[in-house]
Amino acid sequence: MTMLLDCAPLERAVEEALDGGDQQALHVLGYGEITSVLAWPNATGPWACKRMPGFDSVERFELFRTRFHTYADALKGKGVDVLESWIEAVPAVDGRLTAYVIQPVLEPDSLAPAVLARSSPEEARTVIDAVIDRVFAVSSPTVGIDAQLSNWACIDRELVYFDLTTPMLRDDRGRDLLDTELIVAFLPPVLRPAVRKFLVRSILDQFFEPRAIALDIAANLFKERLDECVPTVIELANARLTGVPPLSFEEARRYYRRDMRVWGMLQTARRMDRSWQRVLRRRHYRYLLPGRIERPV
Repeated sequence: MTMLLDCAPLERAVEEALDGGDQQALHVLGYGEITSVLAWPNATGPWACKRMPGFDSVERFELFRTRFHTYADALKGKGVDVLESWIEAVPAVDGRLTAYVIQPVLEPDSLAPAVLARSSPEEARTVIDAVIDRVFAVSSPTVGIDAQLSNWACIDRELVYFDLTTPMLRDDRGRDLLDTELIVAFLPPVLRPAVRKFLVRSILDQFFEPRAIALDIAANLFKERLDECVPTVIELANARLTGVPPLSFEEARRYYRRDMRVWGMLQTARRMDRSWQRVLRRRHYRYLLPGRIERPV
């Protein structure tokens, strides 16, 4: 069911925080590598609003919204329970449109990493097995999924997926239907050509192939400090994989460390760009950035 939410007051609050360099007045639920999630209208919601990079035209936004809902329908068609989600857009101060992906606020204890952290090994295995099942049901050359555990919640004992911000759809020729400029828009302009040319395709490729998705799930458990669950992901994925080398604990750790370096460098570049734009060029910087993200080594 699509609902309506006036995001203009929220965007004004974000712009005031950006102008003043103080995000304390915002109710930040979390930061992704690209976007931030804000509770609105207060710290308990009821809405979680994920702020997207800006769109330079109504047509571009409407195409993204169409792909967003097409992707949600594709996941549902493969048996994935998708959290109620919709998109609203409001004019931004720079003349573009700021879009918000809106969902009900989830209880922190319902998020899959929190569930695993308090579960017995047998209970954790059940949750991981359900996630791996959905990976193999969904992934194909035309539909991908970022299935790391932080993108799932357990609601009324059912597994629910809520990361729809990157509609991972491709046509029959392997061309991305996602507006990939949304991935590079948050980066400093000097880095965009290289990331566009050398990184974007490889970043997305991994979410269309079951082995790569399972490897990403296992590696991200190190970030969640759930190392003890990594062997379970590897075992359950290997039991389903055929015709490819099996996953290993060592491969997952190497992947995590490489991923940690890449995203760490990109976040450092973003902070440097923010200082450059604000202090030296005296320009508006439109992105909310996290503090330093602690990534276990």
